[in-house]
Amino acid sequence: MSQKNRLPRGGRIDRTRPLDFTFNGQRFQGCAGDSLASALLANGVDIVGRSFKYSRPRGIVAAGAEEPNAVLQIGASEATQIPNVRATQQALYDGLVASSTNGWPSVDTDLMGILGKVGGKLMPPGFYYKTFMYPSSLWMTYEKYIRKAAGLGRAPLENDPDIYDHMNRHCDVLVVGAGPAGLAAALAAGRSGARVILADEGEAFGGSLLDTRETLDGKPAADWVEQVLAELSSLPEVTLLPRATVNGYHDHNFLTIHQRLADHLGETAPRGALAQQLPRQRMHRVRAGRVVLATGAHERPLVYGNNDVPGNMLAGAVTTYLRRYAVAPGKKLVLATNNDYAYRTALDWLDAGLQVVAVADVRHNPRGSWVEDARARGVRVLTGCSVIDVRGSKRVEAARVAAIDAVAMKVTSPGEWLECDLVASSGGYSPVVHLASHLGGRPTWREDLLAFVPGEGFQKRLCAGAVNGVFSLGDALADGFEAGATAAAQIGYKPGAGELPRTEKRVEEPPFPLFQVPHEKPTARAPKQFVDLQNDVTAAGIEQATREGFESVEHVKRYTALGFGTDQGKLGNINGLAIAARSLGIGIAEMGTTMFRPNYTPVTFGAVAGRHCGALFEPVRYTAMQAWHLRNGAEFEDVGQWKRPWYFPRSGEDIHAAVARECRAVRSGVGILDASTLGKIDIQGPDAREFLNRVYTNAWTKLDVGKARYGLMCKEDGMVFDDGVTACLADDHFLMTTTTGGAARVLQWLELYHQTEWPELKVYFTSVTDHWATMTLSGPKSRELLSKVTDIDLDRDAFPFMSWKEGRVGGVPARVFRISFTGELSYEVNVQADYALGVWERLIEAGKPYDLTPYGTETMHVLRAEKGFIIVGQDTDASVTPDDLNMGWAVGRNKPFSWIGWRGMNRADTLREDRKQLVGLKPVDPQKVLPEGAQLVFDPKQSIPMTMVGHVTSSYMSATLGHSFAMGVVKGGLKRMGERVFAPLVDGSVIEAEIVSSVFYDPKGERQNV
Repeated sequence: MSQKNRLPRGGRIDRTRPLDFTFNGQRFQGCAGDSLASALLANGVDIVGRSFKYSRPRGIVAAGAEEPNAVLQIGASEATQIPNVRATQQALYDGLVASSTNGWPSVDTDLMGILGKVGGKLMPPGFYYKTFMYPSSLWMTYEKYIRKAAGLGRAPLENDPDIYDHMNRHCDVLVVGAGPAGLAAALAAGRSGARVILADEGEAFGGSLLDTRETLDGKPAADWVEQVLAELSSLPEVTLLPRATVNGYHDHNFLTIHQRLADHLGETAPRGALAQQLPRQRMHRVRAGRVVLATGAHERPLVYGNNDVPGNMLAGAVTTYLRRYAVAPGKKLVLATNNDYAYRTALDWLDAGLQVVAVADVRHNPRGSWVEDARARGVRVLTGCSVIDVRGSKRVEAARVAAIDAVAMKVTSPGEWLECDLVASSGGYSPVVHLASHLGGRPTWREDLLAFVPGEGFQKRLCAGAVNGVFSLGDALADGFEAGATAAAQIGYKPGAGELPRTEKRVEEPPFPLFQVPHEKPTARAPKQFVDLQNDVTAAGIEQATREGFESVEHVKRYTALGFGTDQGKLGNINGLAIAARSLGIGIAEMGTTMFRPNYTPVTFGAVAGRHCGALFEPVRYTAMQAWHLRNGAEFEDVGQWKRPWYFPRSGEDIHAAVARECRAVRSGVGILDASTLGKIDIQGPDAREFLNRVYTNAWTKLDVGKARYGLMCKEDGMVFDDGVTACLADDHFLMTTTTGGAARVLQWLELYHQTEWPELKVYFTSVTDHWATMTLSGPKSRELLSKVTDIDLDRDAFPFMSWKEGRVGGVPARVFRISFTGELSYEVNVQADYALGVWERLIEAGKPYDLTPYGTETMHVLRAEKGFIIVGQDTDASVTPDDLNMGWAVGRNKPFSWIGWRGMNRADTLREDRKQLVGLKPVDPQKVLPEGAQLVFDPKQSIPMTMVGHVTSSYMSATLGHSFAMGVVKGGLKRMGERVFAPLVDGSVIEAEIVSSVFYDPKGERQNV
């Protein structure tokens, strides 16, 4: 296949290994070592996408992470697709499939492109806010079409076949960036013996040294890179991480590194030894003693008319494609610059045998070494000039060069149109200060550099090389070596010796401040001058934002979208800030930068999750009796992370028949429940009792050892948060039980208040949920059964309700609690989980003469609801107080310390008599079961929308009561006993119910106290 822009020689590619790939359905060929971007350019692909807002055709601009346009969809199948991948950072592999993220019916012919011609007038900054406010009735319609048009890329709809993982690391020195400064820093730190990690986002280490014209010790710079890497690889304490982007710098020198392990190998990660699936990407979580930021700098484009037409590129990117990939993205070059470094591109272009039409340098008398080299080779240098406009629709056809007065923002000559197919611009360099700013450090403006550099750091870090404002190669190497040695010394290592390579001495002149090229017309009427190419932010848009009163840099950002999304201001930030500052009549330093936040570049959700997905994210938990439950035909339900037996069907039984049988067995004989999943928190310390007083609504000061008490826990707003029974094991030792699904959040809640509000209290919490298995015997025959297998005195007077005892059950040490969630005589047997299955089987065997019946959670729900016992999360919804639940008896209103939620319960709103309150509901037709969640009304004939007065929280058919029953919350329900409510259903029918007490069974509690 023809690669019309591939140079016949040079580059760091392997021409003997051709690679086929597909872009927008068309097949192309590249070479091993290509990036997807270089392969597209080699094949003459001009348009890679359409712009975000105006749907203008866009081509490749840069060669690295700063690329704003070539953001593509990668992957052939739905499952393997990855959106928003920069073509400049995607290594080419055989069979790669890529497509543009927008453009219909094609990226070359996009019907939305009409906006690109008139969009500046019809869609200015704030367009959506101003246009779609009225009428509010059409908001849903607006949103539908706006969302359809917005966004870049599409999230895949199928499961990802790859795996991802995390790795926790510690090091003495983390070096971020493997350009000249980074390599020198790693070398200095590595030679000291320190543990060093060197991470770089590129496919290969070396940064600018991989394509520079400069030499080191008279040899190609790439030779020195190979020499350094060989030495670093031989040092046992040095770890090299290529294709690894340091995306976040967090407190205490904690950094996250996103490494693309297999993205360069194929559509999915290959399999390794033993056919194991290898991870596609890895997230390194690094704790570093010292950090050396050698993140380099991004070249800034010049802002001139139509600077977004394909064929407008960064000068440095052109050099990279020429020298690293042997690709010439054009034939005739016009170069626009304000600095010396861009002239290297002109020289590289000439070396490739191509034509440099002209160099437009805004400076009036540039005399640097690179400038003189270009002149010596016959390059036409137009001083005091710049490219002010470009002609072409889908590709640059010509550039207009004119004399300008950059200070007065005027064009001072008619200029001339120069025929060309490539315009390379360089407006100076912007140090990559993002990581240095992640913890709030504000960059400092350097007028001599026309750039921001990292400000004072809160972290234990050093900066080196271009990010530090040191741009010349020799100085960058020295700066990096010194930073690496200093970092190692600060940790306690003796810096290693060594000499740096010699570099060429060159005369370098400072850049001229040019952040926007003037035009004859005012900015608002001139051809579009794009500042942020990814977000379609123009110079006119920034000026308009300041005219409309947006003066803060953060407000300008949000109004115009400058630096939004994955761009993070890499190319356009400084130019945008300078334009805003000039519009406001202030300096750039006073304008300041926007806040940079992690992530520096996009990170896949797979890498964020790692292997914490499926069972590793939400592990399935089983009780010690799981094997027995499976053998005996249990059906299971998920409760939190636990698999709990739902019911135990016998032959021919459905759930309703099985639950009815289990309920009758508990009420008339004895049943056994696996209650091991209840949350259990061991609380110890001299202030444990005081702590319980503060977190529970009732009093705990006088609870005796050997006793247990039911308690409610509220959030600050007075709403019920959790409930459970807590037993006093000793004066300074308690065992708290919580709901199954609430165990983790209750423990977190206790720790939160202890650590942040009451750190003076000496109290300690330990989760022991998994340590203890719980078997509940319930029913009138439970005492008789348990007595057969225990040495504990179970006499009523010796072992009263709401107390506990230690002894042996089935020969195993146990704690037995006399607590009931069914309203029947009950015992909760707690043993160490390792012994639980044996004890369970012993109880089952001993229970055969009593027809011991295992029952599940569904039966438990029916039994507890018959007694009016609540389940937090089912009968509560974070909007009910203890009083709403008619549980004021569990509130200690005279406690000396204001417990959590006391103030919330005593607000005027929570004291209203018409609040929704928990009541019982008895359907008039005893065979009709109210659907849980059904809304309740007082007037079933009211027209829609009806006035809802509550809803059903729990509803069952009761084999014990002989009719259906329910619990629900009803406005003012506690004073409406005997009144009727109605539940209108979806099918048009209505169920009528009487408001009654929520306690349907044994209202005096006689059965649990026998």
